[in-house]
Order: sequence, then C-alpha cells, then structure tokens
Amino acid sequence: MTIEDYSYFSNEYTPKTMAYYVRLGQIPPKRHTQFRQPDGSLYKEELVSSKGFSGIYSNLYHIYNPNEVKSIGKPTPYSWTAADAHGLNQTHLKTSEVGITGEDYLSARRMLLINNDVMMGICTPKQRKMDYFFKNADGDELIYIHDGEGVMYSQFGKLIVKKGDYIVIPRTTIYRFEFAEEGPLRLLVMESQGPIETVKRYRNEVGQLLEHSPYCERDIRPPHEIHLEEQKGDYLIQIKKQGMLHPYHYAHSPLDIVGWDGYLYPYALSIHDFEPITGRIHQPPPVHQTFQASGFVVCSFVPRLFDYHPLSIPAPYNHSNIDSDEVLYYAEGEFMSRKGIDRGSFTLHMGGLPHGPHPGTVEKSIGAKETHEYAVMLDTFKPLQVTTAALEYVDKNYPMSWTLGS
Repeated sequence: MTIEDYSYFSNEYTPKTMAYYVRLGQIPPKRHTQFRQPDGSLYKEELVSSKGFSGIYSNLYHIYNPNEVKSIGKPTPYSWTAADAHGLNQTHLKTSEVGITGEDYLSARRMLLINNDVMMGICTPKQRKMDYFFKNADGDELIYIHDGEGVMYSQFGKLIVKKGDYIVIPRTTIYRFEFAEEGPLRLLVMESQGPIETVKRYRNEVGQLLEHSPYCERDIRPPHEIHLEEQKGDYLIQIKKQGMLHPYHYAHSPLDIVGWDGYLYPYALSIHDFEPITGRIHQPPPVHQTFQASGFVVCSFVPRLFDYHPLSIPAPYNHSNIDSDEVLYYAEGEFMSRKGIDRGSFTLHMGGLPHGPHPGTVEKSIGAKETHEYAVMLDTFKPLQVTTAALEYVDKNYPMSWTLGS
C-alpha cells in the first residue's frame, strides 16, 4: 500500500470508476453486428466512450441517425468570472434565503466558486420542467438535490431522483429534468473537468466496492427503464462546450434509444445511504469521502454517533490547510462547530489560513453522543476563487467571527 491508498490528497489519477455493468432494453447478442428494426432497417449503433477507446464506454442503439441536425443556432457565452479582488479571506456565503435563481434550468445555474478543475454553485429554477435537453461537453457533473424530487430523462433511460440524492452525470450525457411542481426545489451543482468516480481505496483490483466502503453497488441507482421517444419533430439540445452554449436542433428526440449496455451512464446515490465511519477519537474528513476526481474530492457528513473515548472532544480540532481549500455546504441540522451558519449556506476555508470550531463550541460538544447534521464538503487541491456572482452573498464579518466580542 502507498500513502495514496489512504489519503484523498493524491495527485495520481486512475480512470477506473466502478465495476458495475448495466444492460437495459433491447440489444443484439454481439456488438457491431446487424440489429434490425421491425421494418427491416438497421438500428443505428453509437459508441459513447471516454479516453478515446481506452476508458469506460457504453453502446447505444438508436431508431434514427444520431447525426440528423436540422439547424444550429448562435452560440452564447456560458461561463463565470473570478472575483480576484476578494483576496485571501475565510468566506461565508449567505445563500440560505436565496429564492429563484433563474427562469429555467440553465439560466438558474449560478456558479459561486471556481478553479480550473471544478466549479460549484446553486440552482433554483422557476420552471420545474425543461422544454429542451442539455449536454455538457465541457465536464462531468455532480448534482446534489437539497430539496425537491422528480425524474431525469436521458438517452440511458429514466432515473427517479429525490431529496438527498447525488446525481453523477458523465460528460456528453443528454438529459432533461422534470421536477415535481409542488414543494421546494434547490440544487447544489458541481462541474468537473475530469470524471467523477467512486473512491479508489474503496475498490478492489477489478473495481468492486470493498467491504469497508461506506456504500456499495446496491446503493447506486442507474436508470431503471428505457424512455423511448419516437416522434419526429424539432428537438433542441443546448450543448455546453468551451464556456459557450451551442443550440442544436435535431429532427428527432435524442431519447430514441431502444437499448444500451456498458459502464458509462448517469446514476444516483443518496446521502442517506452513506454509512458513517466513527472512532474513539475525532475522525478526519477522509472517512467521509464519497467521490473523487482529478483535483478534488467530495465528502458527506451524515448523522452519526460521536467519539467514545472517555476524554474525547467531538468538535473538530483547528486545522491549517497547507495545500487545499475546503468548502462546506450546510444541508440539514445544526453543524455543531459553527455559529451563525444557516441551512443552504456555504463556507470556504482557504489554504494558508487556519480554521476551526467557533468559540464556545468545543466545550459545548463535550459529552454529546450524536449529531443529526447533513453537509456536503468539497476539498480542492488548487485554490478556489469566489465568482463575481457570489459577491452579493459574502458575509463580510465572517473572517473575524473567531474573535470573542467581534
């Protein structure tokens, strides 16, 4: 074993994601062979692959030619600008009271934190049902459903999603969401320049999740049924590429798939199915790790028993990040090491500065037996920057909040 096997701060990136083969719908017994429709014409086979032909892939079977473009609209910018003047500051983004962030799904995506590996933000669209499809050709996506429920439709089929779900969406997946009209809707959105994977140290040599993993294949939910749309017409796919949205109009729905198989597909994993790892003394963040990617990791803080050493201190110790930035998104419950942080807010603790529990929280935590908190943590290996879109949410007093009487 190397140190990388135990630490999530590994610069070594491995492309293996998960040993989980999925087959859905109708497919021929042999790939790249004749597979005919009821009228005698051929289904159109499409290989969706990563890393050229050496990464994970899936084979999809279309009724129509996937290249039937009717027209292409004018590209529009779709990117975010770093607020360089924000500087080196421990940061609290007061986003708990933010309501609608845009009319539709794409206009509502508001990225607040960015670097060259990942961006993170919020999305609360007014329209609950998308009347177009989206394909992100720039990166993989991880969407956490803080509030809401609905269905994600993609060329891989129908996936029911609900509050507490992480949705892993591989690059170039074509999808649309239909969320329930009733109740709140709030999404946490992350976009990655590389694949978002299960954690390397949780897997054996063939990619199966090991016994000590805090979740297993039974917890991972791929699309469960084919959703076939055969009608011809005008179908808009908004394609994000190089920070631009490219509107492509097709003569048929991209959901003309009768079947597929492979290892590349979107899936959901509920934060409620993450089994916490605890110990006699305070456990470090790597025990909460849920996903890895090139340049960052994602962790889940969930309800759990506190430490059981007779002299344990459940509150975390002070910590200096010398080579990473740490973001916490506060989802549910009272985060016992923080004061003045509400549900749906962010904190960014930058490398180069120490951070730790607020005054009074350490003593208060002693003797506590459990926590009911939920939080999503993003740790990056390169510095994050606040975007100009985030400046209106910055709590200017937060850097001084560890000073008694401030």
